[in-house]
Amino acid sequence: MFTTRKPRGFQHNYIYYDPRKEKLKEIDERAKRELGILPPKEFSPEDIRGKFVQATTHLKRRKESGRKPISYGVLIITIVLLLLLMHYLYTGRLAF
Repeated sequence: MFTTRKPRGFQHNYIYYDPRKEKLKEIDERAKRELGILPPKEFSPEDIRGKFVQATTHLKRRKESGRKPISYGVLIITIVLLLLLMHYLYTGRLAF
């Protein structure tokens, strides 16, 4: 009731783009470079970006689902419980 609505997300789908064709072109270029037909490609940081996430299945699943590792509510409740436990251990009585 008191929250503002989030705007609708924007997703632009290209009409004339074929990801399969692009992937085949990359495979073909990589094979030609390995055979020595094309000169070696220069180093680019974009080539290694995201490779670690793609290599691990649990990180890939978490990135695809879009969920966060832990919510703030659970974190706050855990801190409060730990503070109550620490108070009990020091004083020997509950803080209520």
